[in-house]
Amino acid sequence: MPKQKSHSGSKKRFWLTASGKIQRPHSGKNHKAETKNRKRKRNLRQNTLVSTTQESTVKSMIPYKA
Repeated sequence: MPKQKSHSGSKKRFWLTASGKIQRPHSGKNHKAETKNRKRKRNLRQNTLVSTTQESTVKSMIPYKA
């Protein structure tokens, strides 16, 4: 059985927590930052979890991380 290929973009964007959940960075912090207030930009720096509906899709894209 051949090895599965990981999705190259997903390898760079998603990672696993110790409990097995998938984390991702927030989007929207690089462009038009002058119109966003300080609190919003600060909160965009934090990471967040992938929704439960998308978890299985992301896990299939990164089989050797998951």
